[in-house]
Parts: sequence; structure tokens; C-alpha cells
Amino acid sequence: MTLRRFALLALAFALPCAAQADDGYTDVVAGWAAIHPPAAPALQDVTVSPVDTALLVLDIEEATCNAGRRPRCLKTVPVVADLLTRARAAGLPVVHSLTRRGTPETVLPPVKAQTGEPFVQSGVDKFHQTRLEDILKERGVTRVIVTGTAAHGAVLHTATGAALRGMSVVLPVDGLSAETPYIEQAAVWLLLEGPATRGKVTPTRAARIVFR
Repeated sequence: MTLRRFALLALAFALPCAAQADDGYTDVVAGWAAIHPPAAPALQDVTVSPVDTALLVLDIEEATCNAGRRPRCLKTVPVVADLLTRARAAGLPVVHSLTRRGTPETVLPPVKAQTGEPFVQSGVDKFHQTRLEDILKERGVTRVIVTGTAAHGAVLHTATGAALRGMSVVLPVDGLSAETPYIEQAAVWLLLEGPATRGKVTPTRAARIVFR
């Protein structure tokens, strides 16, 4: 490689780095107020099939989804309930999850499991020490629709776990919740941009999911 070509390559790499390196603050907290969110992601229409897709309904329980702790979750319950009804009618496998202290009886009535729909119970990653991976494999699932609460807990970590196992993820943004919109926004962005999930997550809204 000639010296001139080496210099041009070095400059090509240095310019983007230089543009990002000097933002006028030394760390993220020092520059907190100056940091602005990226543009909202484009939501997409999604068509899914019971042949390869399952719906996950995560931790929508009395203790996690209530007016005192997480009122935003209550707004998602009718959305998830409608999606659940349409998924069942289309024959999609449905899997529910519980927090470590939850029971099937503590799941909110609109999204309670029907007979034959399996539960898994764990912390934020519903694949951890559960049969979730086996349940999905047994049904030939290669894509999951992830709904539930919390966005930065069960949704973020279980969607990441699915991606790490080679599955694609459909993420209806109106079917997840946290204590604040900022947390929901951060969770969605991390799923879209995180190294384990980038390119494997399709953001959408529940009404834009079509079952065939």
C-alpha cells in the first residue's frame, strides 16, 4: 500500500470518528440535557402464520400492571387482548409468562391463558431456566410476537433471548409498557440497535399485524 493510499484510508476513518468524538462534554451525564433522541423508527405492516410464529404475553399481572405501579400497562391490556383473540382465531401458538411471584390467577382477566396455553415462570429473561425454547421448538416457531411488561424487563430481555436463538421478533410498540414513556422508548431503541437484535426486530403496531 502506498503512503498516499494509507493516508486517504486513515482520513476516511478519522472523519466520522472526529465528527462524533467531540460533543462538548466528557460523559453522558455531563451532556445529558444536550442529548436528543433519534428519529422515531418507521413502523411496518407484518403478516404472520401459525406455521412459524408464536405470540408471547409477558407478565401482565396484578402486581406489575396496575394504576399505582404502572398505569401505562393498563392502556396496553385491551390492545394485547385483541391481538390475543385474533392470534387464537388464526391458530397461533400462545405462550404466557409469570414473574417469580406470579400465578396464573394473578394474570389480568382480559389476557388470561386458555386451556392448553403454556406458562413459563422466570425473571426478566423468560428463556432462563424455563422450557420456553423447547416449547417454541416443538411448535416449529422461528418468529415471536413479543408483548407485555416491563418494556425494559421481560420484553427487552426475552426478545433479545429469542434473537440470540436465531428467531426474528415482531414488536408491537402499543403492546409493551413501562413506568414512563422514556423507558419504553429506550427499550424499543435498544432492541432495534442492540448488537444481538439489530436487523432481527420488526417494529409495528398490533393492528398492523395480519394473520394468514
